[in-house]
Amino acid sequence: MGGTVLTATGQRIENGMVLIRDGRIERVGPAAEPPAGYEVVDARGRWVTPGVIDAHSHMGVYPSPGVQAHSDGNEITDPNTAQVWAEHSVWPQDPNFNLARAGGVTTVHILPGSANLFGGRGVTLRNVPARTTQAMKFPGAPYTLKMACGENPKRVYGGRNRSPSTRMGNVAGYRAAWINAADYGRKWDAYRRKSEDGEKADPPKRDLQLDTLLGVLKGDILVQNHCYRADEMAQMIDVADEFGYRITSFHHTTEGYKIADVLAKRDICAATWANWWGGKLEQFDGIEANAALVHAAGGCAIIHSDDPDLIQRLNQEAAEALAAGRDAGLQISEAEAIGWITANPAKALGVLKETGTLEPGKRADVVLWDKNPFSVYARAERVWIDGGVAYDRHDPAFQAKSDFEIGLGGLR
Repeated sequence: MGGTVLTATGQRIENGMVLIRDGRIERVGPAAEPPAGYEVVDARGRWVTPGVIDAHSHMGVYPSPGVQAHSDGNEITDPNTAQVWAEHSVWPQDPNFNLARAGGVTTVHILPGSANLFGGRGVTLRNVPARTTQAMKFPGAPYTLKMACGENPKRVYGGRNRSPSTRMGNVAGYRAAWINAADYGRKWDAYRRKSEDGEKADPPKRDLQLDTLLGVLKGDILVQNHCYRADEMAQMIDVADEFGYRITSFHHTTEGYKIADVLAKRDICAATWANWWGGKLEQFDGIEANAALVHAAGGCAIIHSDDPDLIQRLNQEAAEALAAGRDAGLQISEAEAIGWITANPAKALGVLKETGTLEPGKRADVVLWDKNPFSVYARAERVWIDGGVAYDRHDPAFQAKSDFEIGLGGLR
């Protein structure tokens, strides 16, 4: 109570209060005398935001220590591996989950890597210490499908005289897969019609790869598309239109600013960084103001990590993008920009009704910062997930260690 509250709905409340009851947000507004029986946290001089959400992480599937025995994020065996699910590789003991929580991260979206045209299903997790991946899964969150454009798939397969070896080979691979998925769907529809009419019919043989693709065509699985260049994003939109599915987010989106109006019109989120550029040619035109320009065009801008270190500092990455946008003359407030790491990723992951903003009825995923979260000096002091303290910088009892770390301690 008494802190500066950024709700991620565009609202900034000085001397505000967030009331939590039974794991949900009960009230948000100016500070007032709380009802009897509530613990009061003094937030004067501090800032309060929704829990940070990372829309693109490989924690658990590329855990620490980064050795081959733990490298489970890329099924590099075929350009189409839509049949694999990231959750089947997640290692809950990855120490990076705890480090991310210390950076205010309460929800993470774990994706397979980008070696393939279709990398497999992604999964959204609550960033809570747990023994199993099942215990971390975000209840009711839709599955996602990781797709990849550009250099990665053509580099991985082209060197082996296999398709794809060019960008046109990439697109041919997408289209062939969607044709097969549509045909698979028609076979299941025909079977169901016959069954409903009382006719004898055998169901088609279940295909795990096509199950995932068909889920996209039905709108049940959300497409998260690794794509850097503006022209390739436009190509992927054409493919989506041809087969009747929608792209929820482009990831990395280095050239999102070049087609910011198109992304806004199509309601496709742009998940990006502020300063990752030049690592390969398709990254070359990256600019720090990318997210700010997408936002200014009315689009859904997201700052993501794709990195176990950056996930601990997503607030700083958002601050860089905000500063660059302001230097470019864009008038964007901190109350708006906080949505780049909270509300917008929640939207892209299909969980905005549950988290991502400080609004009554939503899960009480809350971060108390010791300073303005857009300051390079800001640190998360306390983190609540579902209303329970998940991290406290000043209390070792709320600084979880993984079983792996405890085991290392025993060897010293």
